[in-house]
Amino acid sequence: MNRYESPKKSFTLEEIKDKMGHFCLYQDRCFWEIEQKLREFDLIPEAKEEVISKLYQYGFINEERFTNQYVRGKFNQKKWGKNRLRMELKKRQIPEKMILEAFRSEIDQDDYYTTLEKLAEKKYLSLEKEKESYKKQQKIRSYLAYKGYEFDLIQEVVARLFEKK
Repeated sequence: MNRYESPKKSFTLEEIKDKMGHFCLYQDRCFWEIEQKLREFDLIPEAKEEVISKLYQYGFINEERFTNQYVRGKFNQKKWGKNRLRMELKKRQIPEKMILEAFRSEIDQDDYYTTLEKLAEKKYLSLEKEKESYKKQQKIRSYLAYKGYEFDLIQEVVARLFEKK
């Protein structure tokens, strides 16, 4: 440890269990996020397993509940598309089957398409100073791709948007 680092505070196993319980109560967590958080505590494998076991025992870790909540929340709040959601869930090591089930149960297809149209319209209006139609279309496509929407849907929505204008 160099002189600029502060010494790590040590916690008892019970304190760590409490902290992890609060971490999970704040919002649903997946196993991957729990593991990331536990790395802060430099636990021996046996202690880490005990903490994880307690979290499972008390229902703090539930991958399916986490996945459904994540998909619902990010779609409704941040307006993310399925590609972005899938990428973020894969990063958290959620199985593809569980991701697809969450898409089916948490995202209404009509709402999905309507949300995509609204995002495209909003972006179009924000680009009023852009005179070149092609550039405007490219910026809208890029924005919607960044949000995680599928290429074929983006093409369809942008084409319809520019037909109307």
